Amino acid sequence: MIDPSSSEYETDNEDVPDTHPNADARSMDRAGTRSPNPSADTKSINSNPGPAMDGSGGGDGPSPSPSVISEDAEAKQEEERRKRMQLYVFVLRCISYPFNAKQATEMAKRQTKVDFYNITDWSYRPFFTLVENIPYMVSKQQLQTIKDRFQCFLKGQTSIITDEAFLNAVQDYYNIFLRSDRVARMVTSGGCSANDFREVFKNNIEKRVRQIPEISGLSKETVLSSWMVKFDAIYRGEEDTRRPTNRLAPSAASELILSKDQLYEMFQSILDIKKMEHQLLYNACQLDNGDEQAAAIRRELNGRMHAADKIESKNKFPKFYLRNNEIERQLQDQYINELKQQVNLLRSNLETLPLTRGSDKSYHPTRLPRLPTSALDQASEDDNTLSKSDVGLRFAIEVVVIEVKGLKSLAARKIVYCTMEVEGSEKKQTEQAEASKPYWNTQGDFVTSQPLPVVKVKLFAESTGMLSIDDKELGKVIIHPNPNTPKSPDWHNMTVPKNSQDTDMKIKLIVKVERPQNMKYCGYLYAQGKGVWKKWRKRFTILVQVSQYAFAMCTYLDRKSEPNEMLQLDGFTVDYSSPEPNREGGKAFFNAVKEGESVSFASDDEQDRILWVQAMYRATGQSHKPVPPTQVQKLSDKGGKQGQVDAPISQFHADRARKHGMDEFIAADPSKFSHATLFEMLQRLTLSHRLDDSYSCLGWLSPGQIFVLEEYCARYGVRGCHRHLCFLTDLLQRASEGAMIDSNLLHYSFAFCASHVHGNRPDGIGTVTEDERNGFLEVQERLKNYLKNQITHFRYCFPFGRPDGGLKSTLLLLERVMMKDLTTPVSQVDLRAVISECLEKAALVNYSRVSEYGKIEENLNSDGVSPNQKLDAIIHLAELCIEVVQQNEEHHAESFAWFSGVMSRHSDTFLSLFGVDMDSVLDQQVPDTWDSFQLFQILNEFLLPHPSLNKGEFHLHLQDSFAPLVIRYIDLMETSIAQTIHKSFSKEAWATQNDFGISTILKSTQGSGTQLKSGNDTGDTVLQQLEMLQRFIRDLNWPPEAFGMHIQHRLKLMTCSMIKSVIARSLSRFEEAIGRIKVSTDLELTTNPCVLINIILECRNRSPKLCEPGLDPGKTHQIYHTEVEKAVESAFQSVEEILVDKLIKVLELVLSKLSRYDEGSFTASLLSLSKPGMELADKYVEFMRVNQDILREKISDEYFVESLFKRWYDSSVKLIKDWLMERSEIQLHVYQLKILIRVFKKIYKDFELQGVLDVRKGNFEIIHKRLTVEEATASVTTGALGHSITMKDSDDEYESEDRRES
Repeated sequence: MIDPSSSEYETDNEDVPDTHPNADARSMDRAGTRSPNPSADTKSINSNPGPAMDGSGGGDGPSPSPSVISEDAEAKQEEERRKRMQLYVFVLRCISYPFNAKQATEMAKRQTKVDFYNITDWSYRPFFTLVENIPYMVSKQQLQTIKDRFQCFLKGQTSIITDEAFLNAVQDYYNIFLRSDRVARMVTSGGCSANDFREVFKNNIEKRVRQIPEISGLSKETVLSSWMVKFDAIYRGEEDTRRPTNRLAPSAASELILSKDQLYEMFQSILDIKKMEHQLLYNACQLDNGDEQAAAIRRELNGRMHAADKIESKNKFPKFYLRNNEIERQLQDQYINELKQQVNLLRSNLETLPLTRGSDKSYHPTRLPRLPTSALDQASEDDNTLSKSDVGLRFAIEVVVIEVKGLKSLAARKIVYCTMEVEGSEKKQTEQAEASKPYWNTQGDFVTSQPLPVVKVKLFAESTGMLSIDDKELGKVIIHPNPNTPKSPDWHNMTVPKNSQDTDMKIKLIVKVERPQNMKYCGYLYAQGKGVWKKWRKRFTILVQVSQYAFAMCTYLDRKSEPNEMLQLDGFTVDYSSPEPNREGGKAFFNAVKEGESVSFASDDEQDRILWVQAMYRATGQSHKPVPPTQVQKLSDKGGKQGQVDAPISQFHADRARKHGMDEFIAADPSKFSHATLFEMLQRLTLSHRLDDSYSCLGWLSPGQIFVLEEYCARYGVRGCHRHLCFLTDLLQRASEGAMIDSNLLHYSFAFCASHVHGNRPDGIGTVTEDERNGFLEVQERLKNYLKNQITHFRYCFPFGRPDGGLKSTLLLLERVMMKDLTTPVSQVDLRAVISECLEKAALVNYSRVSEYGKIEENLNSDGVSPNQKLDAIIHLAELCIEVVQQNEEHHAESFAWFSGVMSRHSDTFLSLFGVDMDSVLDQQVPDTWDSFQLFQILNEFLLPHPSLNKGEFHLHLQDSFAPLVIRYIDLMETSIAQTIHKSFSKEAWATQNDFGISTILKSTQGSGTQLKSGNDTGDTVLQQLEMLQRFIRDLNWPPEAFGMHIQHRLKLMTCSMIKSVIARSLSRFEEAIGRIKVSTDLELTTNPCVLINIILECRNRSPKLCEPGLDPGKTHQIYHTEVEKAVESAFQSVEEILVDKLIKVLELVLSKLSRYDEGSFTASLLSLSKPGMELADKYVEFMRVNQDILREKISDEYFVESLFKRWYDSSVKLIKDWLMERSEIQLHVYQLKILIRVFKKIYKDFELQGVLDVRKGNFEIIHKRLTVEEATASVTTGALGHSITMKDSDDEYESEDRRES
């Protein structure tokens, strides 16, 4: 490469600069700039490398000394600084005068869905738009602060009002999310934003609120909004939410539309440019001068066109990738056409820009002539010659009449006024004023097309006479202004009429001629040429810009709109020239030279010449930059203080930049640089700057950054494929370093590169180079491995489903990366296989992380850990594994929904890895211990309702592992229950107990919640054990149907056998207990017979459920409870018969005592002498009532009690009736009559009160009739019975009875 400060293009024998877009692969910068093609050569930013260092030829020479190493480091730092400085100059020009890219103007969400397979408009930039709510990144310190705030809330150290439900939600959020190591990793990667924290909490509480029942007057939306307000208060540390925040953070401001100054400041930080260096470059490059920047663009485009011609002429083409039947020569021609089309497109873009002058308003030209861009167009160049009518200028003239002095001829109260007139425009008048104070300060605005107009201002006095028609003219002044006329107020002598006394009258005026946008410079010049201005004389000359590529030097005469003569500057080269003493007029000379034409110019001063040359230099678009003779003299003086005092400010800034060594960067020709290399460096540094700010960008560049990068690519010819390949390389590198990158961003860049390589022309470029092809294949393979790693670590790369949609977009990108071309979709079988392989590895990764988190290796592999401790550890690990599976299904299963079954397979594999440790722990357990069933229940309760894991591989393994334990458990439970029944009802147990063994049979379980009415639960406990055993086996839900039926059938048979055994043993002990009771009127039933009855009753009640019908292993329908029902009914018959017989014997005892009083017996007369009372009847009544209360209280079944009372009543009445029938031929003794009446009436009345129905039928009527007759007979023979005893139901009887009882 030639010296950047050189002003000429290369000669034909020079090397053609490498304009191939992947030239950066051969020009890697020192700071580690990576190229998509790692095998490419490297070279400096300059095309011509410097001389080699001594001893550089061999690689095995002696090690360099520390001083040499220090010098090398300093040289590299200097080279890096120069490269960044040069790059910053190009960036400054892109920012100062953009004509290709635009900043995004709409605020839109970044997550806009894009069809990456059918993009037709590649100018659509989904990753360049903004996010509505700016996601500020959460740092490690902020994460700790957030944890502390939530912990303070949970400890009640805040003033936030809460309730139990919200407190539980926050507690779960704190334990599961905030304390998660995955969140800490996400924060470290820079991909966690405050919005992620809020969304995770919102998703959690939405699930909780859905489970809350509806409350009248309180909607669930109100609860949600209230909880979110409280969450925000906790998150912000109870800041005042009512106080609006108007200031934007610097990171937030970077997401808005940035001004040029803000972009300058941003890229100063990116490229490490000092403020002073920026100011020097800004002033020297004249970035605030739009004309200078447009001229620089025109020179750059000419340079690119020239470089393309040299590539074609010297055959310096890059190596192309040949597709199908393409020919190398055709691609070379296409490559050159593409280069020229890019330049022509830029020229068209430049042509569409309005003409500007500095920072003033824009002017849109009416005609944009086309310039010749090829040899074919050169022949028609004459057709594009400008005519005088094409050069149109419109000047705005402001005339301000301030005041007049020297007006003495008029009276003080006379009215005067002024008129203003510009030739070709309407006349205007000031306001009226008195002659004593002729002050107006009135402005008149005019528009004219004449560069040298005539302005007339006249002073009039108002005529007051009746015959006066016109006002009297007191004086006038004629001014010939031009655009260079000073705009300050000035006094002008007025021409007065003859015989006027006001000969010294003057008027103070301001005349401003505004320069039009298309007038670049003007002034008086001496000029002479061959075709125009053939005589050397002074003319008013204007440099007019007709379009971005058409300029003309025009000379004008007074009061003429069209130029007198004009020179079109296309193809001319302007430069300073030596003085010409033989010419009259002019001091500072310069000329414009073109093949066959030379025009000499001269101005009256040096500063004017410099400004003219600078303006014409910008207009001609020439490569050579004229150097003023004063600057050449200064350079030759080697720092002398001699200089030109009248040099323009631009020259001053250029000299200052040269003094600081900036001139080489400013004067460098952009066409001589490998912009692909520079852009790769710029894009890499921009991405680093973006990822290091406080904005959670996930790799998305800000609109301002993308605006500058796009402008750079378009202006300096960086190919789109190379740009995106470098961007992908940088993104993958940062991702490998731990940064979180959005898959949508990777997808867009990859889709662009794939579309380009496969010939879809996303940016209009059809040629594909070998470097682009190789770089694409390398990036494709690297991206594929990266995506597979992302899927393998999906739980940690996308914790809790954040960022939203990240995993789903990763899967879509993997599908796109696996495509061989644009039209052939990837096989779903192959894609599914890759994802399944990744998820299989993910299962191992997840289980390893969970084991590490639970410290399982320490607990399982340590020698001093007992089997019970290992079992506790594996149970804890099971809970963690279940939590992992649930979280994966909640946050990640939706992303894998397109590939049905892969997530279920992953979960099964994950649990199978747990199964290995589970089997190891189970093998170490002591035989015949059942603590491990807790582990089975935890896992089985989770797997049973699961739609995909139920009866899965791990579930079957779990059942197979616990099946022998369950069978052994059933065997032992059967034996244990049988032994319990045997020991409880054994004779030895009964013989050693005072309560007939009931304390052994019935173990009190106070507080168990399911006790029998007696306060004991022996039978209930046995039945509960049977029921729990059945439920446990039923809940196992064994997949082998035959095995399940066998277990159920066995349990049903065992239950029937156990229940019948309990019934039989209870009945046997009941007979024994009743047999031990002594018959007397003092007989009271103990608790034990009642409890035995309750046991039988409980067996009857639970037997239908415990012995419900079902299928046996032969699939025959079995009704198991029928046998139990038969045993129960038989037992009840026996119980009622035994118990009633025992109770009836008391009544028999009473009747046997009454038999002693039979008429005619020997004992009747003897016993009558003792005058017996009613004690016998009272004792029986007391016995009957006491036992009724005991049976009613102790027996839990009302129906059984009523049946028992019915049988007891019927037996009692029948016994009395039979006793009376035996004495039907004799009359009852008075004592017998009294006792029978009292007992009989109490029997039927008490049983009637106990709910026995139909007590006054049948035998009752016979007994009642007989006792009534006996009472009547006795009342005739012996008188009243006394003691209020009568068969009649009267109140006196009840009163006397109450008195007796009291």
